[in-house]
Amino acid sequence: MKWQPSRKDELTLQQQIIQWVNKHIERGDWVAGTKLPTQRQLAMQFGVNRSTVQQALEELKAAGILESKVGSGIYVADNSWDSLMTQTQPNWQKYIDTSLHKPNYHTIQLINEYEQRDDVIRLGTGELAPSLLPTAEIEESLKELSLQPKALGYSSPQGSYKLREAICGYVKRRGIHAKPQNVCIVSGALQALQLIAVGLLEQGSIVFQEQTSYLNSVHPFQSVGMQMIAIDRDEQLAQTLAQRKRKRQAVFYAVPTLNNPTGGVWTTLEKMNLYEACKASRIPIIEDDVYHELLFEAATVPIKSMDESGQVLYIGSVSKTLSPGLRIGWLIGPTTVIERLADIKMQTDYGSSAISQEIVLHWLLSGKYEIHIKSLRKELLRRANFVEGILQESFTEIARWDKPKGGFYIWLKFHEPIVDKDLFTKLLQRQVLINPGFIYDPQDTQHIRLSYAYATYEELKVGLQILHECVGETVVKIQKE
Repeated sequence: MKWQPSRKDELTLQQQIIQWVNKHIERGDWVAGTKLPTQRQLAMQFGVNRSTVQQALEELKAAGILESKVGSGIYVADNSWDSLMTQTQPNWQKYIDTSLHKPNYHTIQLINEYEQRDDVIRLGTGELAPSLLPTAEIEESLKELSLQPKALGYSSPQGSYKLREAICGYVKRRGIHAKPQNVCIVSGALQALQLIAVGLLEQGSIVFQEQTSYLNSVHPFQSVGMQMIAIDRDEQLAQTLAQRKRKRQAVFYAVPTLNNPTGGVWTTLEKMNLYEACKASRIPIIEDDVYHELLFEAATVPIKSMDESGQVLYIGSVSKTLSPGLRIGWLIGPTTVIERLADIKMQTDYGSSAISQEIVLHWLLSGKYEIHIKSLRKELLRRANFVEGILQESFTEIARWDKPKGGFYIWLKFHEPIVDKDLFTKLLQRQVLINPGFIYDPQDTQHIRLSYAYATYEELKVGLQILHECVGETVVKIQKE
């Protein structure tokens, strides 16, 4: 029995005919190039006026599902399936464009993509080389763990009590006095920042930071409506903060030890000055201290050790030292703050990996962690000296830099403003990946974050040679213009 539209249906006759045609195409009954019956034949079959059929077919042609061929008739269009999918699926691009979280810069998206390729030399990567990760030791420690059934379930909102207790003992050596209730286990430092953004601050709050900042390359605060303001830490800091803050909520994000990306290290006096300036305006400080264990010389005390009023939120992590894949970090602060952020964390992920927490606990209590850190520092120092040797030999005429004090990076500054998307792309075409300065400061056209922590010695040598060649070609081009 042939189909006919129903005059009792909620849809119009025209709309029913359109659905009927679409179903034939969706089921594959009518493939691309199929010729439809004439309008007269369809009108007779459907028991409707020819004009009704004509209007339905015109709408289908306008949607790209059907097409007319002069003197031949109406056919299913070649791209009819794509047109149907566009009609039947939600407008995902509109959802994406109007969503809350800001997209990464295109350059960072490319960095994230190309970091997964084995044929690319990674000169800017902010993680340890696989050869520097204690893979065998972690595997061996898994055999030493005695896991209780409860440890394999969801952890408490703030994380494993034993791990938090061990962290309190660990940070005490840095002059930080905390109790387990002051600690929240997080899945890395970035999650700590995200929790702070959504759990403590109102929209329109100010996040003070230095001009060149890691926060410019990620969007934990920007995506929830915070205003980022770069501040110079000069003699007028207290006055500047008070003037810019006024009556709004504000925090100050600081990486005082081995800044990412510059590698800078604040003196104890500089830390004290920031603490006092923020204290005067009741501005909380977020101290990101994930690199301090990688200093080549003894570290100065953290800002948190000076904190007498609970205004410093302290972030630590094993991602830069033990393994980024474990996804274990910690946030230390006042109990009310920690309980608030732990509640939000439980609403989003039900706690960090229980097994990862057990591994980190084992490494802290057994002394494995400190032994590994000492060995890691020595290897990073060797790598830093190796890279600086190449720079001294080949780059002194085109760039300058400060001797690295630890961590992963050399903040390389070229004499000419040549660090742009073109240079980034040019290097990428030669399979060398850099982190350009403009992802940390949009106005920066002279720096790159040069990492000695990931690429092999041979890759560092080859990559720096290619970098030197590309920069040289760009400088010559600028001079000719």
